[in-house]
Amino acid sequence: MGNEAPAWHNTTHDWARAVDAAHLAEIRGKPTAFAPTGVLHLVLEVLAYAADEAESKGRVGNCSVEWHADGSVSVSDDGRGTDTRYDEAGEPVKKPVMSTKDLRFFDFPQAQTLPDGHPRRGMSVVAALSTWLVHTNRRHDRSWTQRYEHGIPVTGLVPLEEQGSTGTTVHFRPDPALFSSPPMFPALQIRVGAAHPGTS
Repeated sequence: MGNEAPAWHNTTHDWARAVDAAHLAEIRGKPTAFAPTGVLHLVLEVLAYAADEAESKGRVGNCSVEWHADGSVSVSDDGRGTDTRYDEAGEPVKKPVMSTKDLRFFDFPQAQTLPDGHPRRGMSVVAALSTWLVHTNRRHDRSWTQRYEHGIPVTGLVPLEEQGSTGTTVHFRPDPALFSSPPMFPALQIRVGAAHPGTS
């Protein structure tokens, strides 16, 4: 990739910034402000992203939430996959949803409220408040995965074998120094079902 970022139109995130370290540090410095209900809020942030994908396809989307024995959580959807473009050299550039602020929500807490009654802020909150996060992306033309630690990418885009489907899986470990155990699934299911009828 060249030294200059492609001049793409910004809708949800700034394509010119792959990582906003100051933004991530701000989130980590105020975890209760950006995730007031702890792990529940982090899961709801990811589910809101999945609901966006379902809405973009004009249909009911499928989404699954899985709790793992190590305390991590994975959320998978069958949307389009995170927007990925190509620079002048033909190298893939993914929308920096994990490491930069969501231009729609982060500075506008009145824009959308999540099912826990608190403002939506964006996926960077999930990444910043997790010890690690793995973002797996399946697009119609290419699939890849990338790992983050406290919101900072620690790998490049690692290609994956095509599976003939599209969608996104966000697998993350909420920082145990900041959060206790994850919420009970039935309570989460009730809140999400009421807030996002476009997903199942």
